[in-house]
Amino acid sequence: MMKDLNEYMREKKGLIDHRLAELLHTEIAQFSRLYEAMNYSLLAGGKRIRPILLLATLEALGKDPVPYLDMACALECVHSYSLIHDDLPAMDNDDLRRGKATNHVVYGEGMAILAGDGLLTFAFELMARQTQLDPAKIAQCIAVFARAAGPAGMVGGQAFDLLSEGNREIGLDGLKLLHRMKTGVIFQAAIDLAAIAGDAVPAQRQCLDTYARQIGLTFQITDDILDFTGDEAVMGKPAGSDAKNNKATYVTIFSLDEARRMAKEAADAACAAVLPLGEPAWFLRDLASYLLVRAN
Repeated sequence: MMKDLNEYMREKKGLIDHRLAELLHTEIAQFSRLYEAMNYSLLAGGKRIRPILLLATLEALGKDPVPYLDMACALECVHSYSLIHDDLPAMDNDDLRRGKATNHVVYGEGMAILAGDGLLTFAFELMARQTQLDPAKIAQCIAVFARAAGPAGMVGGQAFDLLSEGNREIGLDGLKLLHRMKTGVIFQAAIDLAAIAGDAVPAQRQCLDTYARQIGLTFQITDDILDFTGDEAVMGKPAGSDAKNNKATYVTIFSLDEARRMAKEAADAACAAVLPLGEPAWFLRDLASYLLVRAN
C-alpha cells in the first residue's frame, strides 16, 4: 500500500514540479530579482501534498487530472507565498525552510514580502486562465480560492495565530479554529476545487467535505507532533519553532500521547468518509495513514 502511495506521489510531484518550473519568467531585466525570489521558494521542493490532493480527488471522481494541472499549481503558489510570509521576522522569524535559508535571509525582508505578494496574485492569474471549464465554474473556483486564501480563511488564521502567541488557554475550540483556518482551509479548497471541476454530485460532495475537514486536522496535528519530536535535518526546517514562539498546539495544550490519539482519530474519520467513493479514492484513504507516520 505505502509503496503505491509513494510512487503515486512521486509521479504527481514530478508533473507539478515540471509545470511550476515553466511558469514564472520575465523578459524585463529590472524585474529579474523579484522572479528569482519567487522561484527560489516555489521551486525549493516540498511534498506538494495540496496540489496532489486536488489531482487525486479529480481521479476519485473519474476525471483526467492533467488538464487541471495549472489549478493545482495555483494552490502551490498560495502555499509557497504563505510560507515566505510565515517565516518573516514579524511572524515566526525562521531562517530555515525545506532545508534552505528562508527567502528573507537570502533576498531581504522587502523582496521576500514582494515575492509572497507576487506568488499570491499570480495564483489568481493561473486560476483565471482555465480553458477547460465554463465561465460559471471558473467564477465558482475563484470564489472558493479567494475565500480560502483571504481574511475569512488563511489570512484570518494567521492573524489569530499572531494574537494567540503566549496564550495557551485558547482551548480546543480555539485551537481547532486556528488550525482549520491557517492550515485546513487550503486542504478544503483543494478538494472543493476538484469537486467543482469534477462535477461531484451532492452525495460525493458530502463525503469529500467530511474528508477535507478530517485530513486537514490530521495534517495539522501531525505537524504539531513533528515540531515537538522531529529531526531538523529530515524536516528541513527548525524543530521546536512552536515552543520558541510560545504557540498553542495540540502537543502544548494536551500532551504528546493525546495529540497522537487525536491524529489517529482524525485519520480514521478521513478514511471512513471516502469509503463510499470506492477504489478510485484509494489515494485519499492511504494519504490519511501516511500522514500519521510522515517524518517531514
